Amino acid sequence: MTKLKSVFMTQIDIELTWAEAMGMNTMRVFLHDLLWQQDADGFKKRIDRFLTIASRHHIRPLFVLFDSCWDPLPHLGLQHPPTPGVHNSGWVQSPGATALADASHYPRLKAYVRGVVGAFAKDDRILAWDVWNEPGADNAGSYPKEELKEKDKIARVTALLPQAFEWAREANPVQPLTSGVWAVDTSPDGANLGELQQIQLRESDIITFHNYTWPEYFKRQLTWLKKYNRPVICTEYMARSVGSTFDTVLPIAKQERVGAINWGFVAGKTQTYLPTHGSTPMFEASHRCGFTRSCVPTEHHIDRRK
Repeated sequence: MTKLKSVFMTQIDIELTWAEAMGMNTMRVFLHDLLWQQDADGFKKRIDRFLTIASRHHIRPLFVLFDSCWDPLPHLGLQHPPTPGVHNSGWVQSPGATALADASHYPRLKAYVRGVVGAFAKDDRILAWDVWNEPGADNAGSYPKEELKEKDKIARVTALLPQAFEWAREANPVQPLTSGVWAVDTSPDGANLGELQQIQLRESDIITFHNYTWPEYFKRQLTWLKKYNRPVICTEYMARSVGSTFDTVLPIAKQERVGAINWGFVAGKTQTYLPTHGSTPMFEASHRCGFTRSCVPTEHHIDRRK
């Protein structure tokens, strides 16, 4: 969450107006440890202001605390402009590679988790806390010089993820904690899960997952996740060029009585309307809709079917 000026608040209000009109009742919102380190009180105030706007639109966000995806060297201050034609060229990890690799940063990370969750632990405007997005994700393909070695990163995240859940629980939130199981989209039965996925499922109060593939795989994944006998929400889907769309996924989610949060809303600076790893013939054929987004940055172009 950037330092919110009035212009950003106005834009947030506009976009949440569109979301409410489309029937959305939640948004997944990513926080960052460096903003807490820089100005904890100011960060809490900005979160509260955002929640006030969201509440007016009957939207209860799911806040994400940590994230292993994309740029491993986050920094405060002015961020570089989007790289033309590149998906998520400005997205940054939390914690970054430096903090993850140095245990002396962990007390600071603990203070961040306990502080932000504790400040809003009884706030019913918040739906849930997503403790870590795609923990252990490897970004060496995009950041080969900056990213930690894959085995080292996975080992460090595997050790830190249970601690992050513990830190959040120490704040005694009324909202559930979760971390979305990912990279098992096509698993037939959930057997042979990796250690990180096992930790995610063991620690989560509600089951959340990511699925970026064809609807038949989406339904099959739901089948084995529902065996954990906890509420289920898909916290990421929508990749048109590989078959994950509103009109294929949402009917299944409704039938199975699970929540679904698509990735991307407007075609903004994150550029997630572009495919993750270059273009494909199917994407080019459907480029007008984009890879993940719901709509372009003007209300007149909202596609209510796709």
